[in-house]
Amino acid sequence: MGSLPAATIADFTPMNIPTFGMCQSLANPQVAAATAAAFGVLTPMPCVPSVVAPWAPPSTCTKANAIPLATVQSQCLCAFGGMISVQTPVNGPADTE
Repeated sequence: MGSLPAATIADFTPMNIPTFGMCQSLANPQVAAATAAAFGVLTPMPCVPSVVAPWAPPSTCTKANAIPLATVQSQCLCAFGGMISVQTPVNGPADTE
């Protein structure tokens, strides 16, 4: 993609998705522990994504090193039940069919 940043569907490791927002899922051990310590009052904790599958859907026409790119429509599912998506994409070439 030249000098533009790009992510492939395989870029779902923890080092590629930084901590963001507050997690409210009781499936997250940190949230469950904090909620238990607060006598059952839901206590959100910083989101540390636990992604177990690639971004989907992939680009249908653009690849980097033979791996489809993730697009602004792509999402990842967090193991704790949340959905991760791009909120502020970097301007770049449009993905066209």
